[in-house]
Parts: sequence; structure tokens; C-alpha cells
Amino acid sequence: MGNYFSPEQIALTAQSFKEAEILTRKYFHIDEEELRLQRYDVKTRAFLENHEICNHTFAHLFKYEYEKKRHQTDELIVFYRVCLQDDVILDAVNRAASFISLPALLLYIATHELVHVIRFERGEGDFYATGTERIREEEIVHRTTRNVLKPGAAGDMNLVLECFSDQYRMQPFL
Repeated sequence: MGNYFSPEQIALTAQSFKEAEILTRKYFHIDEEELRLQRYDVKTRAFLENHEICNHTFAHLFKYEYEKKRHQTDELIVFYRVCLQDDVILDAVNRAASFISLPALLLYIATHELVHVIRFERGEGDFYATGTERIREEEIVHRTTRNVLKPGAAGDMNLVLECFSDQYRMQPFL
């Protein structure tokens, strides 16, 4: 087993997702209700199922679907789970402690995952894409995430954005 987020780091994670919601809502010009309809939850490693653990990424997004009986019809309910890999995140911050802070990295990760959710729900990306289409989706999401965060970026966030720039491609810390 790897390292897990402390209670303080879990609180920081929650704050990062709240901030990312505000930033992505502004960027995509959506209101709170539209974002609320795009159901998602966030789990840290201690609360993940075995199939949700991935040792090679900061976070992994799962899509769950279930049918709900409603007024004699079936309604398909879709929600996404952001599965944070605490140990991978903490290892990256520890190895890059002189220039990458946990709050900045968590905000980047939160924003990145919310961009995915919004794109998938709007039909702008294919959750089930494979191969080159999946790589292309990641590139689009990284670029969009940088565009969401860049206007207010300073200090630590600029360093994180640089790490995720096109010249480094994905997962610069791994």
C-alpha cells in the first residue's frame, strides 16, 4: 500500500474541486445547475475499489451507469468518479518539492478531470475512445485545462502549467 492523503490534504482536495468548479463554469459559460447535472464524485485512494486503483496516473476517471425506475419508465443515470491516486500525487510533490506545491497540483488535477466530465457530457469527447483518439482527447483536455487556469495563474501554478506544457506532454513527473 502507498501513502494516503492526511485529513488536511483531503480538505485541500475538496477545496481544489470547489475552485475548479468555479473556474470551469466560467470558462465553459455554464451555470451551477448545468454543472450539477453533470454528476461526479471524488474519492481518494483509501476509498477506492481495487479496479479504481491505477499506479501510473494522478487520477483516473470512471463512468458508471445505472437504470432507475421512474414513473413506469427507465431512466439511465450516468455519473463519473474521479479516483485520486494519493500516493502518485504525493510522490510527485515530494520529488519536485522545490518547485511544485500540492495545492497547485491538486487544482490542476481537479480542473483537468472536470474538463473531461464536461466534454464527455457535452459529447465533445468520447469516454470510450482508444488509441490515437484517446491520446488526442488527453491533449485537448491538457490544453483546455491550461487555458482555464492560465488567466489567474501565478507562482506555483505557473510552474505546474509549464510542466504540463506541450513540450513535456502528459505526466511529466512519472
